Amino acid sequence: MRVRPHSLVVYSYRTPTFCHHCGEMLWGLVRQGLKCDGCGLDFHKRCAFQLPNDCSRARRQVSASLSLFPPRRPRTHSLSNQAGGSLEEISMSKPSSRPPSWAEPPEWLGIGYGHKSKAQVPHTFHIHSYTKPTVCQYCHRLLKGLFRQGLQCSDCRFNCHRRCEPQVPRDCPGEKRGVNGEVGHRGPADSEDTESLLSTTTTLEISDDEMCTDGDATTEAKEDEQPREPMSPCFSSYIPLMRLVQSVHHTKRRAGGVLREGWLLHHTNTDTLRKRHYWILDWKSITLYQNDSSTKYYKEITLSEVLQVRGPAQLSMPSLPGNSPHSFEVVTASLVYCVQAGESGPAWAGSIRQALMPVQSSGGEEEKEEQDEDAHRDSVDISSVYQIFTDEVLGSGQFGVVYRGTHRKSGHPVAIKVIDKTRFPTKQERQLRNEVAILQNLSHMGVVLVEGMFETVEHVFVVMEKLHGDMLEMILSSEKGRLPERNTRFLVTQILEALRYLHLKHIAHCDLKPENVLLASAEPFPQVKLCDFGFARIIGEKSFRRSVVGTPAYLAPEVISSCGYNRSLDMWSVGVIMYVSLSGTFPFNEDEDIKQQITNASFMYPRQPWATISLEAVSLINNLLQVSVRRRFSVGKALGHTWLQDFQLWCDLREFEQRMGRRYLTHAEDEERWTRYTQERGLNFPFQLCWDPNNGPDM
Repeated sequence: MRVRPHSLVVYSYRTPTFCHHCGEMLWGLVRQGLKCDGCGLDFHKRCAFQLPNDCSRARRQVSASLSLFPPRRPRTHSLSNQAGGSLEEISMSKPSSRPPSWAEPPEWLGIGYGHKSKAQVPHTFHIHSYTKPTVCQYCHRLLKGLFRQGLQCSDCRFNCHRRCEPQVPRDCPGEKRGVNGEVGHRGPADSEDTESLLSTTTTLEISDDEMCTDGDATTEAKEDEQPREPMSPCFSSYIPLMRLVQSVHHTKRRAGGVLREGWLLHHTNTDTLRKRHYWILDWKSITLYQNDSSTKYYKEITLSEVLQVRGPAQLSMPSLPGNSPHSFEVVTASLVYCVQAGESGPAWAGSIRQALMPVQSSGGEEEKEEQDEDAHRDSVDISSVYQIFTDEVLGSGQFGVVYRGTHRKSGHPVAIKVIDKTRFPTKQERQLRNEVAILQNLSHMGVVLVEGMFETVEHVFVVMEKLHGDMLEMILSSEKGRLPERNTRFLVTQILEALRYLHLKHIAHCDLKPENVLLASAEPFPQVKLCDFGFARIIGEKSFRRSVVGTPAYLAPEVISSCGYNRSLDMWSVGVIMYVSLSGTFPFNEDEDIKQQITNASFMYPRQPWATISLEAVSLINNLLQVSVRRRFSVGKALGHTWLQDFQLWCDLREFEQRMGRRYLTHAEDEERWTRYTQERGLNFPFQLCWDPNNGPDM
């Protein structure tokens, strides 16, 4: 009997990657999952405990000398040196430093070695600062130091010295533990991808009824903290700025008219790894669910994509070696699904054929046709006004996909967000209209304009003005991968002015990030508009809330610690936006726990590139990235900071307002101050930018 366990190592992925076991996304900024050194497949850590010993290739051979200290691969943050390989294979984490061990049994001796016959799951270590004496669980000696004393596994809370890491056995149980490995109890939610708030880049939501009993005491304790001194500049391996993958969870309501359902084994012509899912066939699609009760699904095959259903006599794909032949094949334009259904195979194939060519005489079918006609009549409104180009995707969010569209009469371009209501339970449908309800009551030059909304039985269409691109695209496409201070000042000022308007209306955006800062043109100094208000909340001036959604990389500490928050969480996001814009990296060290870095505000400023950035910019970032909500700058204080009280910025804003024909970023009272400023320094005041209070802006 041949046994080949997978050789798993912790890996960091630079592009969206899916688990080869469950098919779901590997979420996170770094160290999102495990990669097999032998076959190269990728897995969640929770899926690694269920893997069979069927590694398709032998493990990578070590050098012939079997050196105890193999050469370390250089850590890279650049894609330019990796042109020869797939982007998924670019790792930002350290390679495995474990030397080859002769104590482990050979691959072919899987039987009789207990747990060693299965894939050994490595720990996911990060640098950790301990607040009380802790011992290494490998050598049982004290972790010495004031901070960053050792390493801790983010999954099982195993603690060890850095020097002990190579010798720690690969036996991570994948469970949350207390201090020094004491086993803790996991809740039902911990088994999902959201078991740790910062382990994913998905947007997260905390329900309104989850109240924090000690929230007031915790908040008061935080207010008494002393301001943290900024850490001295040093070299650090910070995570490069990237477009964060949104959490578009594959969920949908169970269809009413189910033709057939049951557990089936399947694989495709491109991926021979067998998967087991709960198949449900209705009149519109074949949905592969994770289990027989949840709304979370692995894949959806619409019947319009199915080209043919092949029975046993028409099979074209060979069966997997050592397995029984599959019962039927579902052929689409891109994939062929080979299904093993046993004795029920002919019944499944017949049901799918019936769904492809439905019986017109059945009462249920007549009812379905009437529903389709009603849905068609409802959808005539938007189709008669706008043309939607489904092949041009402008972006995607938590609730829908944004496509390019055109107004049929005027021909002007628009952006149309299509929200699929069938993906959400009935109790969450009210959240789908949250964005429209808020945007329809807003009117500001810094907020995206909504032209209309249409609704059908299954979809909601939100028509918005189409802009050029977003701030993240501008940063990533710049020459140095980051923006100059002059451009960043210009963009941040517009963001703050838009937030001033929102906060005066008691609205918190709650998901502010460069992806949601849209630019109206490709100019170096474009107009800025905020978008994606799907998670915005109405919050009073002195009130606090807990129900929040947002992207963890930009979330404030009070949200991470599950205590009350108010509109100041947007100001924290502005600080992170400033950091990533000026440096081109996230303010997180890849070797440390991101959650700990946020809650402690332990951000550093590496000499490259912060040595070339003004101290005023660092000062404003520090005042925005304050753990204490009371010490964090408000919109007014941020706009009054020295870094934004710049003459060149004022000139850029006045020139921009002239082009727009409207003044909403500067104030007439500043004319006299900047006139006196230029006279004292012998500069030429740009008289063409002067403001006439009687006639408006000088055009």
